[in-house]
Order: sequence, then C-alpha cells, then structure tokens
Amino acid sequence: MLRRRWTGPLLLALLLTVLAPLPAAARPAGAAASAAADPVPLRTGTAKGAPTVPLPSLGATTTQVARGLRRPTALVGPDDGTDRLFITEKSGTVRVYHPDTGLAAAPLVDITSAVDESGNERGLLGIALPPDFAASRNLYLAYTARPDGAVTLARYRLDESRLEVLLSQEHAEYNNHNGGQLAFGPDGNLYWSIGDGGGSGDPFRSGQRLDTLLGKILRIDVSRGCDPLPYCVPADNPFVDTDGAREEIWLYGLRNPWRFSFDDADGSMWIGDVGQGRWEEIDHLAPGQGGLNLGWSCYEGLERFEDGDCAPGETYTEPVFTYSPYTGGCSVIGGHVYRGQKYADLAGGTYIATDYCSSTVWALRPDGSGGYEQAEIGEMPTQVTSIGTTADGEFYVVNDLPGGLHRVSFAREEPTCRVDRTVTTWGTGTTVDLTVTNTGGTPVNGWTLEFPLTLGQTVVSDWNTDLTQGSNVIKATDASHNATIAPGASITLGYLAGHTGDASPPPRFTLNGDACAVGR
Repeated sequence: MLRRRWTGPLLLALLLTVLAPLPAAARPAGAAASAAADPVPLRTGTAKGAPTVPLPSLGATTTQVARGLRRPTALVGPDDGTDRLFITEKSGTVRVYHPDTGLAAAPLVDITSAVDESGNERGLLGIALPPDFAASRNLYLAYTARPDGAVTLARYRLDESRLEVLLSQEHAEYNNHNGGQLAFGPDGNLYWSIGDGGGSGDPFRSGQRLDTLLGKILRIDVSRGCDPLPYCVPADNPFVDTDGAREEIWLYGLRNPWRFSFDDADGSMWIGDVGQGRWEEIDHLAPGQGGLNLGWSCYEGLERFEDGDCAPGETYTEPVFTYSPYTGGCSVIGGHVYRGQKYADLAGGTYIATDYCSSTVWALRPDGSGGYEQAEIGEMPTQVTSIGTTADGEFYVVNDLPGGLHRVSFAREEPTCRVDRTVTTWGTGTTVDLTVTNTGGTPVNGWTLEFPLTLGQTVVSDWNTDLTQGSNVIKATDASHNATIAPGASITLGYLAGHTGDASPPPRFTLNGDACAVGR
C-alpha cells in the first residue's frame, strides 16, 4: 500500500499500486564486461494462502544459540547448501555460525584495518551475498572507512582475501546515521541504504537533495563495470536523466534506513527508517517503485517535522506503520517477511520488526483491503541490531553488547483478552467505548490497558479508568470499582477525544503487556 501526501492544505489521498518488477537493464556508459544483472527467482513454494492465525494469536520467542560475538551488526545465510550464517561484527570481521558446530573462532573475513569503528554507529554495518555466491565466492560489505568515516561499499573476494572498493560517500562531520543495509533485489541489482549524514534535524538538508547519496537507498548493478565505474547504473533508475542528480539513487527522503528487506514471494520492499525522536516508521513499497520521496525531513513519520525541508507541491509517500518512542522504543530495527517452511501456517506472509530499546516484536500483515493488521507478539532479546534469515527463510537475530545469536520461533498463543470498540464521531470529536473481556482462565487483578491513538487525536476526558496520554500512546489503568475481571467477565471504559480529521479507533491493545484480540 502506498499513501501519498502533499504539502500545503490539500486533502490526503490513498493510492494502492501494484507493479511488476522493472527490468534490470544497465545504462550503456562505457564498455560492459557482461550482460546486466540476472533477476533473482521469487519463491513460490512458500507464498501459499494467508495463514489462518490472527496476529494477536501469534507469539514470537527466541532461543540463544551462540554467544561471544563482539557487537554484531548484521547476518545473512548463504544459499550454498552449507546451512551457515555469516555475521558481521562492528570492528570489521565476519564470523561463521553453523547449527551443528556453533560459532567458529576464526573469522571468515577480517577488514579491521580498513574500518573506522569510532563512535557508536560506525563500523562494519552490512553484508549481502549475490545470487551466484556459491560459484563466485564474492560478498559485498558496507562499512565506514578509515581515516574519515566515509560510508563505503566494497566487494570482498573470499578466494583471494581481497577487498575492492566500489563506491563511497563522504560522511566526516558526524559519526551517526550511516545506514548500512545491503540486499540484492529481485531484479538482481544491489540496493544500499545510507543515512542523512548525522547530527540532528538533517542539518545538511540531505534527505530532499538529489545531488548527494546521503539520506537515500541506492540501486546499482555490481555484476559488471561501466568504465570508469566499477559498477553500472541501471538505465531505468529514476534519476538517470535528471540534471544534477546522482544516478545511483533509487529512493530519497530517508533519515537513517538502518534495515530494509525484500519479500521473497512478491518482491516488495520493506524499510525500517529510524526517527528523530517522535516517530519510528516502517514503509512498504510495491516492486519497481523507484523515485519515491519518503518524506524526511519534511515529515517524521506522518507528522510535519518542525523546521523541516518542505518544497511546495512536493509529493511524499507515507509509512504504513509508525510508533512513538513513548512505548519505550528508540530505534526501529526493520526485519523480514516470514517465508520459511517451519512456521508457514502461523507466520507466513507476516512482516516482523523490533526496536533496539523496547525489544517489542511488531507484526504487520496486509489485510487485503489496502490496510495492515498490526500486533505486538512478544519480545526480542535486549539491543537487537539485526534480523536475518537462513537460506531457507528461517529467522535469527543478533544483539549488540551482549553479543548473542538467537533463533526465532513462532507459536499460536490464544490471547487472554478481547477488546470491542464502539465509536461515535462528529465534527472534530469522537467518543470511544471499550469493552474489555477476560478470555483467559484466571482472574485479572489490577490492569493497565495500552493502545495507540491516530495522529492528531487528543483525549479530553475519560470514564471508568485513570487515563494518561503520552504522544499518541494511551495508558488506561483500572478504577477502584473495576480492578478485577473474572474469567469470562467484561468491564467497560471509554474516552472523549478531539481529532483533526482522522477519527479511526485504536487498532491494537495490550492488557498488562499481553496482546488482546480486537473485536468490532
């Protein structure tokens, strides 16, 4: 689903677009050594009908399988029949894990002499394996380079232990917002995310500029070179004919897109873009949607950013999901759509993400009507930096200072609560009555109901609860007369809120930290 918004007093509109993947023809600049990048076949065996498990009934847990990593940043599973995982460490090493033998002591790759790991966010940040990895033995690395922290893309030839720099972008002023995700798309091209240059509030106005690679996702063909470049720019990149624009740019208007991924079934792109402090966001783009402006720094999430860089008449693409750091989060960690076999009936087609600080597991799933189901379905270990997959699509995560590798599992866990909503809306006001039912087998003695409000809604008054609002996050606690909810029993509460045009009811709820089913 793509939503578009316009600066100025124009009505928000909703646009649903589904496009086929664009061809990966390369721009004819100089002599080419070989044909353009080969498209990557999409998975078909795991793209069956939607799972029957409602999101609030889906639970995610993790099991630690390795320890001793030193600030791991990313992980990827080579499709070479070995069942291995490659894990990057901030200092500049790539470690190998095998489920039978554990974490190998000796690194597979060591480029520490080339990596600037000063500051909390610099270092070896990303890794991607080309579709022909089993034959070529090449891998691709994103890192901040010595001596000045330039964000750098390089090819590493395992058979020769040789590092070849392909592309770099100056990034000396601040050590944060480096991006660093690498992934091969379904078109066979390599995509790379770079942050806006760091600092606070996009001081270089990088997000909206097309003359810099900062604040962008790039798309290049690394299967060949186009002299004098060691790579080629695909001819259908959106800005190849735009004066003054960097031709490598695929998407712009990003702040720090730390992690993005492609859905192996439909080729769509999911992006987790770290916010300034008010909103974390997730974007979902149909295949081939190059040239979109994702809003930063005119917008942070769905909200106009104070003193942001807004151009009259510019079109922006809205995120499909946002959350406030008032939930305890600080940095969204974008993940993947589950396309493995082991949990296909439970989690198939579900996008999973988390947050570095809150460790909340967010689950999103297209609802078939242009919107998205959403739920909190568990907690990850503390300080997860990346969610990765094996070659078969099973999930693992790594976490930062504890330095662990964890396997992710899914199970059906029926919620022990249900919330039904009755909404009355008029003008700029709305009343919402909530009926909370204990569907579990034990009494609830004392409760806190948490839920988000749509941007622009502000609670004016409440009843049968003690309600507080922080940003868009509501915490409603019991009143003395309704603190106990017996099994099968219900209590009611409600609130009056003002709104600025969107009177949508809350989409999700947790009762004492557990996700509730959502009724009418």
